[in-house]
Amino acid sequence: MATGGRGPVVAMAAGSTLSSASVTLFLLQVLPRFSQAQTFFFPFRQPETCGHNQYFDISALSCVACGSNQRQDARGTSCVCLPGFQMISNNGGPDITCKKCPEHMKGVTEDGWNCISCPSGLTAEGKCHCPTGHILVERNVNGTLLSQATCELCDESENSFTVANALGNRCVRCEPMFINTSKSCACSEPNILTGGLCFSSTRSFPLRMISTARYGELGISFTSEWFAKYLQSSAAACWVYGNLTSCQALGNMCVMNMNYYDSSTFDACGLFQVIFENTAALGTVHSVSFWRQNLPWLFYGDQLGLAPQIISTTPLPTNFSFKGENQSTKLKFVAASYDVRGNFLKWQTLEGGILQLCPDTETRLNAAYSFGTTYQQSCEIPVPKILTDFPTPTFYDVYLEYTDENQHQYIWAVPVLNLNLQHKKMFVNQDSSSGKWLLTRRIFLVDTLSGRENDLGSQPRLIRVATQISLSIHLVPSTKNGNIYPPLITIAYRDIDIKDPNSQSVKVSFSVTYEMDQGEAQVQTDIALGVLGGLAVLSSLLKTAGWKRRIGSPMIDLQTVTKFLFYYAGDLANVFFIITVGTGLYWLIFFKAQKSVSVLLPVPAQEERFVTYVRCGFALKALQFLHKLISQITIDIFFIDWERPKGKVLKAVEGEGGVRSATVPVSIWRTYFVANEWNEIQTVRKINPLFQVLTVLFLLEVVGFKNLALMDSSSSLSRSPPSYIAPYSRILRYAVSSALWLVIGLIQIVFFAVFYERFIEDKIRQFVDLCCMSNISVFLLSHRCFGYYIHGRSVHGHADTNMEEMNMNLKREAENLCSQRGLVPNTDGQTFQIAISSQMRQHYDRIHETLTRKNGPARLLSSSGSTFEQSVKAYHTMNKFLGSFIDHVHKEMDYFIKDKLLLERILGMEFMEPMEKSIFYNDEGYSFSSVLYYGNEATLLIYDLMFFCVVDLACQNFILAAFLTYLQQEIFRFIRNAVGQKNLASKTLVDQRFLI
Repeated sequence: MATGGRGPVVAMAAGSTLSSASVTLFLLQVLPRFSQAQTFFFPFRQPETCGHNQYFDISALSCVACGSNQRQDARGTSCVCLPGFQMISNNGGPDITCKKCPEHMKGVTEDGWNCISCPSGLTAEGKCHCPTGHILVERNVNGTLLSQATCELCDESENSFTVANALGNRCVRCEPMFINTSKSCACSEPNILTGGLCFSSTRSFPLRMISTARYGELGISFTSEWFAKYLQSSAAACWVYGNLTSCQALGNMCVMNMNYYDSSTFDACGLFQVIFENTAALGTVHSVSFWRQNLPWLFYGDQLGLAPQIISTTPLPTNFSFKGENQSTKLKFVAASYDVRGNFLKWQTLEGGILQLCPDTETRLNAAYSFGTTYQQSCEIPVPKILTDFPTPTFYDVYLEYTDENQHQYIWAVPVLNLNLQHKKMFVNQDSSSGKWLLTRRIFLVDTLSGRENDLGSQPRLIRVATQISLSIHLVPSTKNGNIYPPLITIAYRDIDIKDPNSQSVKVSFSVTYEMDQGEAQVQTDIALGVLGGLAVLSSLLKTAGWKRRIGSPMIDLQTVTKFLFYYAGDLANVFFIITVGTGLYWLIFFKAQKSVSVLLPVPAQEERFVTYVRCGFALKALQFLHKLISQITIDIFFIDWERPKGKVLKAVEGEGGVRSATVPVSIWRTYFVANEWNEIQTVRKINPLFQVLTVLFLLEVVGFKNLALMDSSSSLSRSPPSYIAPYSRILRYAVSSALWLVIGLIQIVFFAVFYERFIEDKIRQFVDLCCMSNISVFLLSHRCFGYYIHGRSVHGHADTNMEEMNMNLKREAENLCSQRGLVPNTDGQTFQIAISSQMRQHYDRIHETLTRKNGPARLLSSSGSTFEQSVKAYHTMNKFLGSFIDHVHKEMDYFIKDKLLLERILGMEFMEPMEKSIFYNDEGYSFSSVLYYGNEATLLIYDLMFFCVVDLACQNFILAAFLTYLQQEIFRFIRNAVGQKNLASKTLVDQRFLI
């Protein structure tokens, strides 16, 4: 093969091979020699830094000298000939050749290729110059170059009415207004020349016009160069001639002044209003009374109470649905756009970020117009970028396009709530009452034009930017077909004083919100709260009455009121929990699963009441939890040891030098062992807290259930990364997390009860068995006159025995060769609820006071040795007393056993008071676990759930909520164990060092 390029040519026949030497030679010739040192940096140059006789080489990115008789062109990227030199060749860019013109032809033609003699001198560029009103002629009609250029005067007579154009190379017809007004191409007095247009002085038109740009946010007003040049001419052309473009330009200037209208001044809006009032005879457009023929539609009128009628009276004749065959989830907004001079640009859809100043992908920008998707976008834009991207404002009249039942296309005008609008020097649109609002139509995004004072080409003194644009859509109440009222655009502008643009920036936002009337939902919630709150009062009264019976006090005192408030706090917390979970699930199910839209999610402001309910519920549930925790760690408990000494032994007597017989001591290790097991089951739960937290977190974050809480219509658990992610609804976050927490908790509880406790381990029943095997009974008082009894008396008489005898006893029990374990002969009932008499309690307290005296003030105690001996003596006394009480020894403090009535079980209280005899209620449900975590699983589960949700509502972070929830679980578990150990040691004389 052959080539004309630089470098070697390599040819190889088909099927031939190259030797290693040939390959090496080729690589040395062709490939770069990387063994040599190379640099990859060079000086940084910009086109404006090049000299007048240099150009900027766009390939080498550096300044290169122009050829002889040449200089830099206007762009700076190529060269042109110097004045007095003509081009001989031009191959593009800097590759040109120049030649000096002869003395008798010093001028250069406009295209630069020829020299020519000029009749009236030269310009600075070496071109021919002609007087005003003349045009330069260099060639014949057929293109032949003249030897000498001529300057031709345009004919301004009535026959032609021509004048030189701006370039001075053609005669064009004068402006029609000049001809119509002065019958010439000049606007001579007394006619009025303004904005390049000529108007007759005989027309009844206001001459005193105010070219003021108003910046109400900063309280600044000054004469705008744009208004000074074009306000009067636009108003005059609109009024006098009905010029459509001028009317649009006048309307634009009114919008640039924030639709400010003062009947006493003739500013932009004042002139617009004068024309509007004086052109009533022209009629209206599309039967809209606010839309005058030839004029743009700027206002909806200034009558009070008109705004609510416009935005919430007539529904749109179309509907929306999330699912199904007639799915309709697209809001088709279109806008008629105009430039600042009033020229109609085009109809354009709002998709693609037309009203969104923040840059983003087209998919995310267009998500703003997906019905039901709450949209939020915000960013910060540097002022220099704004000045560059928006040299002049573009104005938009926004409409919503829809199709009726007959498939005919219509558009509905979208009203605008301009928060910067002033009426009678008041910002009426910032009022909370919609009856005071004044709605408008036309908007713009950025105005960098009206803020220029003296020169339209200079930097503006002030600019105005639409920093907040919100599109709100209201659902028609009680609709079943997805009907909505006309959307409302709320826009807020910020006036920026340009001082140091390079250091200034603007924060802008765009949002779309969906609302519906929440009045009915709030009424239903209030009714539910009232009914359930009343039931909570009754429940708390019953609990308080039961508590009064259990403490044996009929008097209503401050303690009774306090106890009632604690019970009411817990019941009211459950009420708030039921209402909030029910409300959350309602919104989750009915919003996400609906086909035709009938409900919309509450907006953040409407969620505040719900969030308040959640916080109140958590605070009350925390109070209930602490109340139960304190109640559990302040119980009275005693371990009754039924073991009796086995004979006597000889024991040496100190000081006497002899021996005597003594009773064989009973081992305390069984009591220590049972006490230690009791300590271990204090915080046993029906669920695994760590598994609960991790599973819920896994389902939310990994599986994607958290996506159900997004404020959009999708029910998918996943979202693609390029798609727009809507903000989270606090109600839906609460609903999703609550549902998952309850489901996982209930699954664990069912698994624990059905499988784990049956086939693996049941610590509560094992503890009862352990008591029986250890010959230890548990006497527990949770109230002054109420508590629980676990009968652990061994049916074998002794438990302190060897392995062989222990196995034999178990074998006999398994073969029913011995009596049953129950307190009542021939029964298995080992657990009881007990209601003791006041006499029994008083006797118990007298012994118990001696038992716990070692914890009293030091001044009331004797030496430590005697104190311990007294405590040991009191322990044996208590053990003997309780044992004899169980054995019916004390007839004056006897008891009887009975079953609880069904109503007593339901109400959680006892109808019969233990006046003379104590009462033992058969308890097959092991209700003594109510003084443990085990028996309060519902309270703990709801408390953990509400703690998790409150943290998430505050920080919107499931991971942090899960971590803090598990942390507080462990903290309270540690406190419960530590304080419980201390209380157990003080009540039972068990050394705390043996409780692990």
